[in-house]
Amino acid sequence: MPELKKIFLESKNYSTKWEKYFEVYENLLNKYKNKDITFVEIGIFNGGSLNIWKKFFGKESKIIGIDINEKCKQFEDKKNNIEIFIGNQSNEKFWDKFFEKVGKVDVILDDGGHTNLDQIITLTKTIPYINNGGLLIVEDTHTSYLKNYNSNLNYSFINFSKNLVDNLNSNIELNLLTKPTYDLKKYIYSIEYFESIAVFKIDREKTYKNISVDNKGSFYSIEDLSEKGNELFIEKLKNLISKIPFLRLKKFTKFIKNKINNSYIKKFF
Repeated sequence: MPELKKIFLESKNYSTKWEKYFEVYENLLNKYKNKDITFVEIGIFNGGSLNIWKKFFGKESKIIGIDINEKCKQFEDKKNNIEIFIGNQSNEKFWDKFFEKVGKVDVILDDGGHTNLDQIITLTKTIPYINNGGLLIVEDTHTSYLKNYNSNLNYSFINFSKNLVDNLNSNIELNLLTKPTYDLKKYIYSIEYFESIAVFKIDREKTYKNISVDNKGSFYSIEDLSEKGNELFIEKLKNLISKIPFLRLKKFTKFIKNKINNSYIKKFF
């Protein structure tokens, strides 16, 4: 049994987690144990998880809980370095005041309201205040597919995170097909997905512009045929196209190839 699950089951205050989360969290968070870190959990509920995290990370850690319900203030335990903030995670001004007081943190776990607005506002407002080597973990992302949490599928948190994948891949010297609408690539080094969990790894030192590097090895003038495999679906059109002299053959061929290939791969989307 993972250590975190054992601590969870022994907690005196009530808490609830999905079964698959324990192993994921153990793998992600083990490196922070017994270190001087600041861990923030959004969503306190009955306070059980605060002591769980304190026991898991150790005495050196500072645990901060955030909840919209003022009754959660009772779980504050400054003697054990557990602090509670009351506020609305979908209120941008709350985050401004929070980080003005707390400063940068190491790990944020979003187990709060789970709506599109909650999760997207929290991500955009917290990412810049996470230390290098830190994480933002967004829990229960399956709510992006549930009507009571999701105001619009097009504007779901999962769709927003997919845009951040586009953003991450725009950090390269290429002529890209799309320009990401929201830019966080100077903070986010990698994005990892698990069932119902999205993880954003922060490291500003690793988000520099990506460039191609060549070595000084022998060059044999081998032709690059990386696109030739895509010709499978247009072989029958080549002769026909070559007989139409007034067309700009190369561009038209590429246009047709893309149309045919897209019609084939659309079943994957």
